[in-house]
Amino acid sequence: MSQVSIAERFAALHRPGAPLILYNAWDAGSARAIAKAGARAIATGSWSLAAAQGYADGQEIPLEFALQILARIAASVDLPVTFDFETGYAETKVNLATNTERVIAAGAVGVNFEDRRIGGTGLLPAEEQADRIATLRHAAEATGVPLFINARTDVFFQGSKPLDHPALMGEALDRARIYASAGANGLFVPGLVTPELIGTLCAESLLPVNIMQTGKAPDNVTLAGLSVARISHGPMPWITAMDGVTEAAKTALANNG
Repeated sequence: MSQVSIAERFAALHRPGAPLILYNAWDAGSARAIAKAGARAIATGSWSLAAAQGYADGQEIPLEFALQILARIAASVDLPVTFDFETGYAETKVNLATNTERVIAAGAVGVNFEDRRIGGTGLLPAEEQADRIATLRHAAEATGVPLFINARTDVFFQGSKPLDHPALMGEALDRARIYASAGANGLFVPGLVTPELIGTLCAESLLPVNIMQTGKAPDNVTLAGLSVARISHGPMPWITAMDGVTEAAKTALANNG
C-alpha cells in the first residue's frame, strides 16, 4: 500500500463518537507489541521516545536520532504511524518545511504539532502558530502525502487546573478555528478532563478532537459519547512499562547478595 493510501486510511480513522485509540509507542519493539494487541495505528509520544534514549522531553533528543527511531517503527509495523513532532525542531519556516519532509520520508503519515514555546513560557500567538501549520501543510503537499496535522494546543495544559478551564474555552475554540483555516486536520487538547467541557469542545470545534488519557479523563466509552474522535495515552504506556520492569527486576535481584 502506498504512503498516500496509508495516510488516507489514517485520516478516515478519526470519527467523532467512534474514537481512534492510540497507545503511544517509543520504539520499534513497543510499536510491534501495541500492533499485536490490535491497534489500528501507531503514535509516538515525545516524552517517552526521548526518555527511552536517556533524554528529557522538549526536543532534547536530536531530530536525526528521533527520525531513525521513527523510520524503524514505520518499517516494523503494517499500520499508519503518526509522529510527535513537538514544535518541529525549527524556528524558521524554511527549516520547518525541510523537517516536515524528513518526517514524511521516515514513514510518518501524521504529526502532532504544538503551540507552546519550548524552552520558554506560554503559547505562541494563534496567528503565528497558524502560519507554522500552513508551512507544514505546504511542505506535505509538495511530497504528495496528505499528512494528518494534529494541532496541539496547550491552552488547558500549561499550569492551569480544571477549575480554570471554563474560562479558557473561548481561546481553545478560537485556536481550533484558526488552526483549521491554516490546514490542520485535528485538535489535540491535553489537560482537558471535564466531561461537560469536552462535549462542548467537540460540538463546537471545526476539527475532530483528541483527548489525552492519563487516568484523569473520562473512560473511553464516555469520551465516545461526548463525540471525541481520538484518544491518546501520552507518556503513560512508557511509565507503566518501566514500572513493570522495575518491579520484575526487584524480584529477580532479591537475592543478589
